[in-house]
Amino acid sequence: MPIDPTLLQRYTRAQLALRNGSDREEIWCAYEGIIYDVSTSRLWRNGKHYEHWAGQDLTHELANAPHADWVFAKFPAVGRLT
Repeated sequence: MPIDPTLLQRYTRAQLALRNGSDREEIWCAYEGIIYDVSTSRLWRNGKHYEHWAGQDLTHELANAPHADWVFAKFPAVGRLT
């Protein structure tokens, strides 16, 4: 089911950066303007996934990943990046 971004709360890059896994339980990443909660993923434990860090927009980094954008469908969308 497609995400309607107009229904999601807006967050700034600074707010996204606070959910980097270092001192909070929430671990968030953004992709194409949508913020996803990846906290349940064992691959994002402590806010790091290989050479990628949580709390930021990973849109441009996905090109180097061994998977496509379908991976974000596994996680709840929690907001949109403004």
